[in-house]
Amino acid sequence: MGCSEPAVSTLTYIYADSTVVLGPLATFAEPHNYDLCHVHGEKLTPPRGWELIKLAAEEYSTGPTHDDLLAIAEAVRSVASPQKEVIHPSLGRRGHLRALPSD
Repeated sequence: MGCSEPAVSTLTYIYADSTVVLGPLATFAEPHNYDLCHVHGEKLTPPRGWELIKLAAEEYSTGPTHDDLLAIAEAVRSVASPQKEVIHPSLGRRGHLRALPSD
């Protein structure tokens, strides 16, 4: 709270085990979870007598992968590229629409 930097990890308190876990950014809110920016995650110290489990940055991703970005780009391309419609003169008039042969 109060930090303007984007959250990159989630802090979880496990009271039953006296453990603090700093891991990947959670996808949904849970009690005893707090999202932290990189700076605050690095400065984190657990309460006295508690164990801190800190996952290395390489162990989790904070954003889309290269494959995710390629899949999004391909989806956008497929929607953006107009599909050529085949117009048949034999269709004639249907309701308020009329098919015209292309020359």
